[in-house]
Amino acid sequence: MNGLTEEEFLAGYDAGDYARPSMAADMVIFTVSDEKTENYRKLPERSLRVLLIRRGGHPYLGCWALPGGFVRPTETIEQAAERELREETGVDRVYLEQLHTFSDVGRDPRTWVMSCAYMALVDSRGLKIQAGDDAEHAAWFKLTYRLRGDSRERLEEGGVLHIRRFDLKLTLETEEGEETELQAVVEHRRTRTNRASAEEYRIAENRGLAFDHAKIIAMAIERLRGRVEESDLALHLMPELFTLTELQQVYEAILDRELLKAAFRRKAEPLVEKSDQYTENAGHRPSRLYRRSREEWGDYR
Repeated sequence: MNGLTEEEFLAGYDAGDYARPSMAADMVIFTVSDEKTENYRKLPERSLRVLLIRRGGHPYLGCWALPGGFVRPTETIEQAAERELREETGVDRVYLEQLHTFSDVGRDPRTWVMSCAYMALVDSRGLKIQAGDDAEHAAWFKLTYRLRGDSRERLEEGGVLHIRRFDLKLTLETEEGEETELQAVVEHRRTRTNRASAEEYRIAENRGLAFDHAKIIAMAIERLRGRVEESDLALHLMPELFTLTELQQVYEAILDRELLKAAFRRKAEPLVEKSDQYTENAGHRPSRLYRRSREEWGDYR
């Protein structure tokens, strides 16, 4: 082209001819943990939690946000996500899935920043979390995400706009009894015509979460719930040995609804296998412990 070889073209190419965004990797790290109970004979309930960090610098100084950081020139986005996960939790070799790329104009007040978000699932028992260099504190927030309203409207140009509004609530209780609560209303909007369909998430209200992270969390929890319904994804949140009741509690914490015991056990049967061990010192009748099916998972240690 223009009489140039590729080497000559590249030698004269100016990358500054085009605006270039900064690229970040943000992490939605989920776990399921026990709720406090004063009755040792009663099985503890479980809740879905997400890891948040309190920002130690501008912008959004003092606000809570998802852990994450900028991609370095020497790494891929996935390597940046794995690094952020190790820095915040000290673990690797956990379930990690690319969620979505968020590129709304103005999503970061500093400059043009695009974020590739990842969803991770970890068993938080015995896990020590620590805030990164740009954060004051890191903590597991209890998460609820519930439908507030559902509406449909016909569009003048043809088609239907379906809007589902969700209440997102994130709660942190300290050992001293203090409580921090973050809230947002997120809209999941789907537009359908006879030729095409499109969907997007919008933040209608936001109190306490930095950037567009309420939208990222909303997309992640919907992805997680959809995947759990159709796969064995929840097993990534379990320790090596567990009871079927504990596994059911994890499913219920994610889906935010009770499941019929018999139906759940039929579904779980091909995913797990019996061990020769039972619970001890649990304050109630010993229960058999199970592990992930080695036929399906192989050597997963």
